[in-house]
Amino acid sequence: MNPLRAYDIHIVGLDNKRYEYDFTSDSSFFVALEQELIKAGNVQTHLVLDKSETMIRLDFHIVGAVEQTCDRSLDEYDELVDTQRSMLLKFGDHNEELSDEIELIERNTSTINVARYIFEFISLSLPMKRLHPRFRAEDDQDDDDQDVKLIYSSGVETNNDDADDQPDIDPRWAALRKLSDN
Repeated sequence: MNPLRAYDIHIVGLDNKRYEYDFTSDSSFFVALEQELIKAGNVQTHLVLDKSETMIRLDFHIVGAVEQTCDRSLDEYDELVDTQRSMLLKFGDHNEELSDEIELIERNTSTINVARYIFEFISLSLPMKRLHPRFRAEDDQDDDDQDVKLIYSSGVETNNDDADDQPDIDPRWAALRKLSDN
């Protein structure tokens, strides 16, 4: 049996009101999706489905941890997940993804499967740079030390301690100024 069938919601017989669902996703969930981003994990999803005549609003709250591989050390670690996202499914004549948060579904759709949405929202909550927690403290410390960087220097030191407060003039500009004064 396909483990993703547990994420099916039969919407054909639902009245126009709010419904709540809870899903637990373990390693078999991530394996069944046949993807490479997340190998294993354990997350709980609380879903509030609000059905009306013209659309279905899905509000997801996903909490748990997924196994990641550190980009620096290749060590496995658990990345905590805590995200809240919404999805709108509007009834229409055909199926079409209008944006990241809005999809059209056919009016005669009897079942929606929320597994894909759960996976996408977990993926979006993960940091781009996958670092084991032991490296994160070092990176934060390095960022504090490198707040100010000298990008370019002409090699000419300016000295503002002159008594007459005249800025030092680059000798190349002084030579050009002499030409223009003639």
